[in-house]
Amino acid sequence: MNLLWRTLFVIARARRSVRRSGERLPPSAVGRIRLRTLPTDIDILKHMNNGRYLSVFDLGRWDLLVRTGLLEEMNTHGWYPVVSSETVTFRKSLNLWQRFELETRLIGHDDRALYLEHRAVVRGEIYARAIIRARMLKRSGGTVDHDELFTALGYPEGLPDVEPWVHEWAAASALPSQRRPAPSVWD
Repeated sequence: MNLLWRTLFVIARARRSVRRSGERLPPSAVGRIRLRTLPTDIDILKHMNNGRYLSVFDLGRWDLLVRTGLLEEMNTHGWYPVVSSETVTFRKSLNLWQRFELETRLIGHDDRALYLEHRAVVRGEIYARAIIRARMLKRSGGTVDHDELFTALGYPEGLPDVEPWVHEWAAASALPSQRRPAPSVWD
C-alpha cells in the first residue's frame, strides 16, 4: 500500500514540474527523481530488498510517463503499458534511510516493445541497474502499433540503438505467447 502513496506522490510532483516549466521532457531524456530507502523497502539484512528495486523502479516510469506527456496520450487513446521482461543487476546495497537518485530513460525499441533502463545512483555511482522490456496495450484489446505511439508522442529523436545483448536477452528470456501452451515441466 505504501508504494501506492509514493506512486501518487511521484505523479503529482511530475505534473507540477511540467506545469511549472511549461514544457515536457523529450522522450529520449533521462528522468531523475530523488528517493530515500524507507523501512518498508528493507529486508531482514537491513538493506533494500532485491524484489523491492523493481517496484521502486516503477516510480521512475510513472515520472517519465507524466513528464514526457505519454501518460496523457495513453489516457486519451485508452492505452496502458505492461512489462513483459525485466532484468536487474546489483552492485552495492541501498541501506535504510539512504538517499538515492532514480534515473530512468527510454533506450530504444524494436518491432514489438519499448526498452527502458533504470539506475539507482548514489553520488553519481550506479548501485543497481534494470533493463525493462514493455509493451503498450489497448484497453479495447490488442497492442499499440509503434507508428500509432510515435505519431501520438512524436518520434523520439536522439534515441540510442538498443545494445545487441538487450535483444539477445529479450529473445532468450521470452515465454511463449498466451495463445501457445507453456507447460511447467522440470527436467
